[in-house]
Amino acid sequence: MTAVAIDGPAGAGKSSVARKTAEKLGFLYVDTGALYRAIGLYMLQNGVDPGDADTVIPLLKKITVSLKYCGGEQRVFLCGNDVSDKIRTDDVSLAASRVSAIPEVRSFLLSLQRDIAKENNVLMDGRDIGTVVLPDAQVKVFLTASTEERAKRRYFQLLHSGIKADYDEVLEDLKQRDYNDTHRAIAPLKPAPDAVVMDTTGQTLEQSVELLIRLIQEKTSANIT
Repeated sequence: MTAVAIDGPAGAGKSSVARKTAEKLGFLYVDTGALYRAIGLYMLQNGVDPGDADTVIPLLKKITVSLKYCGGEQRVFLCGNDVSDKIRTDDVSLAASRVSAIPEVRSFLLSLQRDIAKENNVLMDGRDIGTVVLPDAQVKVFLTASTEERAKRRYFQLLHSGIKADYDEVLEDLKQRDYNDTHRAIAPLKPAPDAVVMDTTGQTLEQSVELLIRLIQEKTSANIT
């Protein structure tokens, strides 16, 4: 099986680039961030501080989270309920960042992520895929962009989804998430030593996809039609 690991900060375009590339490759796309968002959503729904490890950890045994593919689209199920749309708010995004700093949460989801990669050719994105989840991945990419461009992308994404948003608030939330992700004690966000850094600032989605495909072709025997 072939594994492509894509890491990078929030709003860098990982999901869009990874999803489109996986379609062209015929690989399975896995958005690991959605799993952490599901855990964060569960805590918010139950009135729990997502950063309070003492409260979060005992609740993990009550949670089931899984990925299912409907018409080629990844859907996220939390305790049997499809929460794919509910996990995309800024509140859940910040909650996901906070729960992901808890080692027991990361361990809880680690085996699920690795099992998927064992059984499929995958293109998996997240924050620590190349460094922790799939350290032996054949291709590792750290996808990034300027903070302002990432905030702009996130802002228009929310508006397109019909969610009212303020650019300055989106920018501040993004900066806070960047800080949380890069300063956590366990698996902080950083490029793997053997990762290729791709800066997508100023690039269109199509340009980023083409660049990633060329990189994967160079490093693997992937046959792209």
